[in-house]
Amino acid sequence: MNHKVLTFAALTMLAPVIGAAPVRADLFDFLGANSARTDADGRPLAVAPQRQIVSYQGSEKPGTIVISTQERRLYLVLPNGQALKYGVGVGRPGFTWGGVKTISAKKEWPEWTPPSQMLRRRPDLPRHMAGGIENPLGARAMYLGSSLYRIHGSNEPETIGQAVSSGCIRMTNDDVTDLYEHVKVGTKVVIQR
Repeated sequence: MNHKVLTFAALTMLAPVIGAAPVRADLFDFLGANSARTDADGRPLAVAPQRQIVSYQGSEKPGTIVISTQERRLYLVLPNGQALKYGVGVGRPGFTWGGVKTISAKKEWPEWTPPSQMLRRRPDLPRHMAGGIENPLGARAMYLGSSLYRIHGSNEPETIGQAVSSGCIRMTNDDVTDLYEHVKVGTKVVIQR
């Protein structure tokens, strides 16, 4: 029998015993019991790629971040020819870029002030947003030098693996929190187009 089903069944039976509210199946999507997630119009949502350790054959030193915008993947180079691989969302056509930057700042639940260039394109955006779950920068942000770009979380996990941003690198909130714990200010970031 499927362990996910057993977990759901066990929680359903235990709810009255521990005094909890009845357990709803729709709240257990994260267990994978309802793997076919859809948007409000019934279209399937994209699923962010799973974080994993992979072989790394590149020339960058351990501790370096390498972002492949074509692959839509971010690699944190580890010792012994390995890397931690994450799925990312990247800049949409016309907003891709490449180069070498360093992480100049790190923030938890960052505030967001859209740059003037973005406000000209999207005057409907707020002028400033406090940090929090509704903030488009998500749970963590790592600022890339003096550029307008960041590696940040997202409150739209379905965009991971897509080319939809204005140039920033998006990650799920879980993944960006994990990466945030592994890197420090001064970390080299190589962005490959």
